[in-house]
Amino acid sequence: MDVVAKAWTWLATGSHWAGPDGVWHRLGQHLFLTFACLAIACAVALPIAVALGHIGKGGALAVNISNAGRAVPTFAVLVLLLLSPLGTHGEWPTIIALVLFAIPPLLTNAYVGVHEADREVVEAARGMGMTGGQLIRRVELPLAFPLIMTGVRTAAVQVVATATLAALPGGGGLGRIITAGFRLTDTPQVVAGAVLVAALALVVEGVFVVLGLLLDPMRRRTGRRLAGARRPPADQAPAAPALTT
Repeated sequence: MDVVAKAWTWLATGSHWAGPDGVWHRLGQHLFLTFACLAIACAVALPIAVALGHIGKGGALAVNISNAGRAVPTFAVLVLLLLSPLGTHGEWPTIIALVLFAIPPLLTNAYVGVHEADREVVEAARGMGMTGGQLIRRVELPLAFPLIMTGVRTAAVQVVATATLAALPGGGGLGRIITAGFRLTDTPQVVAGAVLVAALALVVEGVFVVLGLLLDPMRRRTGRRLAGARRPPADQAPAAPALTT
């Protein structure tokens, strides 16, 4: 309990939040690293997963290979990349390691979401003459959106938690607070840094949950349909108020 109280005192000290080594600066670095890696992973994994889910071939192999990558520790990948020629190129080893770590949930969820989209709806759309691209954009992606967003949310939370490894080769982020605490033998600072990372992961997950609800195309279509059903026809005049005597 004494360590928890001291960690709270560390977090409540204003000087720990300002400056190039302060929490705000490290938080900005952590967020930039997280969303840069997430954007790259989405750009790589989602088009492949959607295409494979649409054609229904090769997806199982891709998902199994992707999931096998989860068995390889991110730290081991980072060490290998640091020992390679990429180790002299700034934060690229960390970015590549985090991107590889984020790809499995993105690829798996997007493939399953598109491949398992309601076949009756897909076949009905195909019978209406929709092309492959129209099927993906207007039918399969809207149906798969909740599962795709679940994969994005999972990847984002995992990257937030794992991005602390960026501090090991001298990179930025909240991990620097933790490593500095270890170097100074300051346990409250280590605990404070861990609390900051955990809190950020919870906030990021909450943000993506809200985004998933707001951006869900099927949910918006249902809302518009209900709004249209409640709206009176344009040629129907509103009923005159009853007169009372």
